[in-house]
Amino acid sequence: MLKSAIKLTMLTLFSVALIASPPSVPAFAAGGGGDPPSANPPPPPDRPAPRSSSKSKKKPTKQSSADDAAFRQGYRAAHATIYERNDYAAAIGQLNALGHDDNAGVANLIGYSYRKLGDYKLSQVWYERALKTDPNHVLTWQYYGLWQIEQGNRDQASYHLSRIAAICGTGCEEYRSLAAALEKPPGTGLVY
Repeated sequence: MLKSAIKLTMLTLFSVALIASPPSVPAFAAGGGGDPPSANPPPPPDRPAPRSSSKSKKKPTKQSSADDAAFRQGYRAAHATIYERNDYAAAIGQLNALGHDDNAGVANLIGYSYRKLGDYKLSQVWYERALKTDPNHVLTWQYYGLWQIEQGNRDQASYHLSRIAAICGTGCEEYRSLAAALEKPPGTGLVY
């Protein structure tokens, strides 16, 4: 009887400890490269960025490994179209053709391309879509912060800088790039 009571007590304590401990959830921060394109951005991700929302369950993927390889190849091609050839209109078409508009990296590059083409309204839509998909997507916070500077919204750009600091610290390239842009005097007409 005593052994049963001890076992039951230990089981109860173990269960309470499991329930009371916070879950371990990794934070995903997709960073890389700076703006302007000459900053030599890193290679694209090997797969679509994971969703960071805990409210919705991850949809089962219908893609095979061949589709993942096709996505990576298409993403790299669009990446090169943007950063090596500066052909933003073609890159938008390539990124849309991937069929992964819900991927933060894809949405961010579409937003970046629209910004470089001067379409600030569509650029904003895509940056916000990227951040809705992954609120910790560092490169989107950087590019959207540069968008804010171009629009004259320095306070908003400072907020974006603080979000980057919270995600990857003040030593990451995205932080340094946006901080440097904010240090330049307002009204200089620089486009990033």
